[in-house]
Amino acid sequence: MKLDFVHSQASHCETGATKNMLRYFGIDMSEPMTYGIGAGLYFAHLPMLKMNHIPVTTFRTLPGLVFSRACKNLGVEYEKKTFKDPKKAMSELDRILEQGLPVGLQVGVYHLPFFPPEFRMHYNMHNMSVIGKEDDTYFISDPMMEQIVTITYEDLMRVRYAKGPFAPEGKMYYITKAPQGTIDFRKPIVTGIKKSLFEMTGQYFWMIGVFGIRFLARRLRTWPDKVGEKRATQYLVQLIQMLEEIGTGGAGYRYIFGAFLRESSEVLQQDWLLPVSVEMGEVASRWREFSHTGAHFIKHHTDAPKTFNLLADMLLDIADREASVYKKLKKISL
Repeated sequence: MKLDFVHSQASHCETGATKNMLRYFGIDMSEPMTYGIGAGLYFAHLPMLKMNHIPVTTFRTLPGLVFSRACKNLGVEYEKKTFKDPKKAMSELDRILEQGLPVGLQVGVYHLPFFPPEFRMHYNMHNMSVIGKEDDTYFISDPMMEQIVTITYEDLMRVRYAKGPFAPEGKMYYITKAPQGTIDFRKPIVTGIKKSLFEMTGQYFWMIGVFGIRFLARRLRTWPDKVGEKRATQYLVQLIQMLEEIGTGGAGYRYIFGAFLRESSEVLQQDWLLPVSVEMGEVASRWREFSHTGAHFIKHHTDAPKTFNLLADMLLDIADREASVYKKLKKISL
C-alpha cells in the first residue's frame, strides 16, 4: 500500500514535511509560507545543554512546533504521539497508514540508510513522512531527498528511537481533518508573524532570541582564553554546523522568513513588508558572512583572539539588524 502522495524537496525538513502533508489534504502553500505561518523563526544559545559535549546553539524551534502551529493557525486538526514501547510505536504507525493518512516522524539521522554518509551525524530533530508500507518496507517522503525512498522496519524503528539530546522517543504526528474550500491566509500570516516576534524579542530571557544572539557574542569572545584555542575551535565548528548544515541553519531560515514576508505583502496587500523582507535577506547574508569568516579560521587557524573578537562583533551587528526588522514588523495587522 502506497498513498497517492506528491513528494517535493524542501530547504528545511519540518517545513517540507508539513508542506507536503498539508498539500495531501488540499492546502497548497509554498515552503516559506508554511514556515512563516508555523512561526519557525528562533534562536537560543544554551550552554547548560550539551551536544557532543559542546554547548547547544539552535536556530530552530523545538521539533514539531512548526507543524502544530501551522495546523492550528490554519484550522487543521491533527494528532501527536510518543511511545515508550518501540513495537507499539510501529504498530500505531501501521494502523494510521491503513487509514490512508500520511504520518510525520521525528527521527535521528545518524542511522538513516538513505542519507549520504557525509550528512550522517548524531542529530535527532530530522522530520520526514511515511506514506506507505509493503511487507516490512516503508515508503518515505524525506524533504531532503529528490525521490521517494524506502527503509526497512528495523531501520525505521532504530532511527525513531535514536539516543541523545532531543531523542525522538517514537514521536509521530498526522493530520486528521482539514478545512474544505478556499482558505483565507491573512489571519494565519499575521498570527505567525506575531508569534515569531514573541520568540525573538518578547521572552526577555538572556539566552533566547535577540538577547540570546548578544549573549552568544559575549561568550564567544571569551572561548579561546576560557577553554583554549583547540576546544574553542571545536565549539565554533559545531556552531557553524548548526548554522549551515543541520536543518537549514541561521542564514537559511532567515532567507526563508524573508521570502515569507515578500509573499505576505501580496496576500495582505501591505507593500511596506517588501523592504522589510529585503532587510531580512540582508540579515541572512550577514549570518552567512559570519559562517564564512568562522570557516576560514577553522581551515587556516589564523590569530584566534582577533578572529573570535571579530566574530563576536559580527554577532552584535546581526542582533542589531534583527532587532530593527522585528521592530518594524510590530505594526503588522489585518
